[in-house]
Amino acid sequence: MLVFGTRPEAIKMCPLVREFQKHPSSFETIVCVTGQHREMLDQVLHIFEVVPDYDLDIMRQGQDLYDVTTRVLTGMRTVLTECRPDVVLVHGDTTTSMASALAAFYQQIPVGHVEAGLRTYNIYSPWPEEINRQITGRIAAYNFAPTPLAEKHLIEERASGRIFVTGNTVIDALHLVVGKLRSDKALAARQAEVLRQAGYDVDRLDGNRKLVLITGHRRENFGQGFIDMVTAIKDLAGKYPDTDFVYPMHLNPNVRRPIAEVFGSSCLVRSGMQTVCGTVQGAGVSGNVFLTEPLQYLEFVFLMEKSTLVLTDSGGIQEEAPGLGKPVLVMRDTTERPEALEAGTVRLVGTNHDLIVGETSRLLDDRACYERMSRAVNPYGDGKACGRIVEALSRELIG
Repeated sequence: MLVFGTRPEAIKMCPLVREFQKHPSSFETIVCVTGQHREMLDQVLHIFEVVPDYDLDIMRQGQDLYDVTTRVLTGMRTVLTECRPDVVLVHGDTTTSMASALAAFYQQIPVGHVEAGLRTYNIYSPWPEEINRQITGRIAAYNFAPTPLAEKHLIEERASGRIFVTGNTVIDALHLVVGKLRSDKALAARQAEVLRQAGYDVDRLDGNRKLVLITGHRRENFGQGFIDMVTAIKDLAGKYPDTDFVYPMHLNPNVRRPIAEVFGSSCLVRSGMQTVCGTVQGAGVSGNVFLTEPLQYLEFVFLMEKSTLVLTDSGGIQEEAPGLGKPVLVMRDTTERPEALEAGTVRLVGTNHDLIVGETSRLLDDRACYERMSRAVNPYGDGKACGRIVEALSRELIG
């Protein structure tokens, strides 16, 4: 049984579902989703053509971590009692993963942890993800570490489960999607049209125009951190009128509120809990900032491939963007992916306004600096992680 509930988990677990489904004589593959992210999760399931066998549908307006944890834990009790799988696979660092692993532990069902061993060793950064993955790591019988450094963390912690270095399944997902976009011109054209409808026309990107792609959603950055991040974006847009800044906004009001505060409420149109944004004009911005609704994974990868660089506080994008040769500036003070720092594919800038502006300016102005980052080797694998996980479990469970 593979359990996941957020969009990032789904992106990394759906290729693994498909890999297990190639071996029906060895594995009965069962998919359980929690719906921790509802709309964004469903989009990814559709792209990878994965149909869940169980759906806990836990998403409620205004839910907090107590709500998510208890709903996943009690929902999984029912599913596991009915299904009794031989192993439960969870991914990474979400509350869905931690609570599902705990539910399996309570029924003494072995847990496999995909993307195991990532650490900052600061339990409040990222929060609550760092403690989620540490708890899951203590429970797991099988640890699928994406890199040798992740394996080292688990060994030093004396993890009780077996450890396998596999690479990261997000590179498998990226290869699948990029392959589709490059081979299917009609599919690529549809993504361009969706982006136009969302408020950004990729045809603006001629030979001289650059694109900075932005994402932000981390809880630890809520408040002043987001104000500083968004202010830096506004100032960069004024400094570089020939560069587009595209920000697909997370649905969380704690993300959207600072955007309205910095750019002015005139750029936002309220419709219930939704906020619809188009091109931001005025306030020192010359029509090169584009605030859009969240993009589906296919559209996001399409846009990421066309970008010059990425500004993000996401974890997975630190792995994906370098796979496309895109430098990443991470708007966090710590990262559980230091391999990328060592490889030179990412840099930490935190939520510091001056650092964000300075490092982005360096990449936009200094060609040699840009080339060093864009050509650095991605440390997260070759796109064959899913096959290695299936092979390892086949040896462990079947022999």
